Amino acid sequence: MTKRATFSHIAEGTAEDWAAITEEFKPYAAALAERVLSHLGVLKGDHGGFPIDRLEHCLQTATLAHRDGRDEEYVVCALLHDIGDTLGSYNHADIAAAILKPFVSPENLWMVQHHGVFQGYYFFHHLGLDRNLRDRFGDQPELFQRTAEFCEKYDAPAFMEDYDALPLSFFEPMVRRVFARPRHSMYVKQSEQ
Repeated sequence: MTKRATFSHIAEGTAEDWAAITEEFKPYAAALAERVLSHLGVLKGDHGGFPIDRLEHCLQTATLAHRDGRDEEYVVCALLHDIGDTLGSYNHADIAAAILKPFVSPENLWMVQHHGVFQGYYFFHHLGLDRNLRDRFGDQPELFQRTAEFCEKYDAPAFMEDYDALPLSFFEPMVRRVFARPRHSMYVKQSEQ
C-alpha cells in the first residue's frame, strides 16, 4: 500500500504528507499523455451532424498541418484543438487550451483558445451570428493571422469523407513528447521548467 497524507484540512499538511502526495503525483502526471490520447477515443463515432466523426476531424486537421511542415507542437495542437467538444459543448476551445496550457507556447495556446471564434467566420452567419466576431482581436495582428491561417488551412477543410488522414498511432509519440515536460505550471519549480 502506498503512503498517504494524514491531514483532514490541507493547512494541516506536513512535509511528509506532501512528500507522499508528490510521490503519487509523479507517475500520475507522467501518464497524462495516455489519458489525453484515451480521451480522443471518446470522439470516435461522434458525428454531431458533421460529415465525419470528431476524431477523424482532429486527425485530418493534424495531418494537414503535419503535411504542410508544421512543427510537432503545432501538430499536437491541431490534433487536440477539439478535444473539449464532449465536455465543453459551449466552450470546447477553452477546454482544449486548458489541457495544452502547461505544455505549449503562448502563440499556440492563443490559437487553440480562440480557434472557435475564428472558425465561426465560415458558418456563424448561417446561425444568425456575426461571422466577423473574430475582428475583435484585430489589435493582435500576429495572433489573429496565425489563428485565421490555422482555421483556413487546417481546421475548416478537415471534414473530407475520403481524405487519407494519418492514424492516431502516428501522432501518439508526438503527444507523449509534448506532454512529457510542462513549460508553464505553478506546480513545477521555475528551474525545472
